[in-house]
Amino acid sequence: MIAPGEPVWRTSDLGVPLRITVNGRETRRTVSPRTSLADFLRDGLGLTGLHLGCEHGACGACAVLLDGRSVRACIVLAAQVDGCSVETIEGISQGGNNALQQAISRHHGLQCGFCTPGFVVMATELLRELEQTGMAVDEVGVRERLAGNFCRCTGYQGIVEAVLDAASHREG
Repeated sequence: MIAPGEPVWRTSDLGVPLRITVNGRETRRTVSPRTSLADFLRDGLGLTGLHLGCEHGACGACAVLLDGRSVRACIVLAAQVDGCSVETIEGISQGGNNALQQAISRHHGLQCGFCTPGFVVMATELLRELEQTGMAVDEVGVRERLAGNFCRCTGYQGIVEAVLDAASHREG
């Protein structure tokens, strides 16, 4: 129990130093221990490409690559990623249309676009993994890998076809 007149310290009053590399650029900030990585990226750095849908890790719209692996930025605290590297949809999309973006367009893999950043991040992780290992992927593999992303508009077929198309271009 806190004695009368004794200061009350809340963790939300304390700042946590953060050194993070985002899309190739190192940033140093002080963040609240309760700030999510998604809020830090959107509000702190102005990277609004990732979307907040459910804010509890179920929809995948906020996916980013954390040290090359996809994570849901809404359920990761910014303070947890000190010293890490984050790549957002903005970083993936630098330099114009890549093979995946072109394939998404060709196969009509987006409609409203809300879920698209998460799908692109997750598919980019898969395509990079395939490139490193030299393995191939089929429709079942793509669907399993993207299963954590929700799309209410497309029915997924165009997205899956786009990833398979982009994978075949990498193989070729």
